[in-house]
Amino acid sequence: MGFPVGCTDLFLPKLLVSLLTILGFFRRFTHALLSILEPAAASYHHHEPRSVSAALIREFLPVVKFSDLAAAAESCAVCLYEFDGEDEIRRLVNCRHIFHRSCLDRWMDHDQKTCPLCRMQFVPEEKQAAFNEKLWLASGISDIYLPVSSGL
Repeated sequence: MGFPVGCTDLFLPKLLVSLLTILGFFRRFTHALLSILEPAAASYHHHEPRSVSAALIREFLPVVKFSDLAAAAESCAVCLYEFDGEDEIRRLVNCRHIFHRSCLDRWMDHDQKTCPLCRMQFVPEEKQAAFNEKLWLASGISDIYLPVSSGL
């Protein structure tokens, strides 16, 4: 018993493995070529935020060079890459966690208003009223729609 004589060599799986190997090579080649031609594509460009609140939070959170920080984490908790001396870093005011600028900006673009690690609000409680006022003004809604209290 056993396999018939013609089935001992399985041609289709070998062809499939070879095809997948060639496709993997082309994928790695095009990725390497694109990273050489456009090195800025590896790091995200500064782009317009999708929401007004994200734009205001970006104004609120400082951007510093990693080399300017005294004691800090070794890697970004969002992308898991280690920080380099010239990386642009955003340090959160409340919890003091640090992230790459582009990583935190992408997080905010998804309408997130809390730290990716501890979920503490970006804007401290004592500054929340001023932030809400700026957000209201930036939204473009006229204050004629605000209810007016009567002086009776």
